[in-house]
Amino acid sequence: MISLKFFTQKDFPELNYPLSELQLQYTSSSEFALNRIAKRNTDLEFPVTIFKDEKPVGFFTLDFGEDKLDITDNSNSTLLRSLSINPAFQGKGIGKLAMIEIDGFVRENFQNCEEIVLAVNQNNISAYELYLKTGYLYEGKTRIGRSGPQFLMVKKL
Repeated sequence: MISLKFFTQKDFPELNYPLSELQLQYTSSSEFALNRIAKRNTDLEFPVTIFKDEKPVGFFTLDFGEDKLDITDNSNSTLLRSLSINPAFQGKGIGKLAMIEIDGFVRENFQNCEEIVLAVNQNNISAYELYLKTGYLYEGKTRIGRSGPQFLMVKKL
């Protein structure tokens, strides 16, 4: 069973998994994301742990700050960032199940949020296809990210 909970420091040892150089082109490690949140010193980005049967196996953040406005004009939205699954658990459908769970998690914890947005590198075809399968739409908008062109995607809640 997959569940999502707000990150707590006790999750960190199991979330401090190594990502390949290729994966790091497309996402951030949990450590990098947590440091980014600490440096920004804001209460607008929320780290979330992905659990499989109560074991931390993945991570992402929900960013309600200004960065989302690069993707949407909707101020009642959140930017999904830094999604990763521990490589030991990849290929088991956990990412897909987590993406499905995110909708309910956002609705339950952020009642004013109307949509989730994200940017995915155009070369990260498996992630792009995963987002399409879980209800995200690509409406033709792109931008240049740190590792090249990105598709900008949105999911209405």
